[in-house]
Amino acid sequence: MPIARVTRRVHFCAGHRLYNPDWDPERNRSTYGACSNPNGHGHNYDLEVTVEGEIDPKIGYVMDLRALKNLLGEAVLSDIDHANLNVDVPWLQGVVPTTENLAVAIWDRLEGRILNARLVSVRLWETERNSVEYRGD
Repeated sequence: MPIARVTRRVHFCAGHRLYNPDWDPERNRSTYGACSNPNGHGHNYDLEVTVEGEIDPKIGYVMDLRALKNLLGEAVLSDIDHANLNVDVPWLQGVVPTTENLAVAIWDRLEGRILNARLVSVRLWETERNSVEYRGD
């Protein structure tokens, strides 16, 4: 059977503050700059999730992208869209919500929940120029 990769892209908006509570305000400012503003800031994120598997000869899909869309909605977007990542998302508690950490946390939310395909990558776009890709390594 042929193997193919398919990707679903979704969009969400969220706010956060990059701040390590173990550091004083000056160290946070010098490390995170304006991203450590006590009032936080927001982003319009794009999330791409890629899965891989055999193309089912009966339906022609690796995975029904509607099913992947629904999984992303239930497991990820329902918690983070229009949320403050520092305080509103239980599965991010105790984590500095950088794009890197958010990509890993999203992977963890999806891993093992995708049927008949293998999770390959999570790519999170924080801006049109900045993204992080995580592959479970």
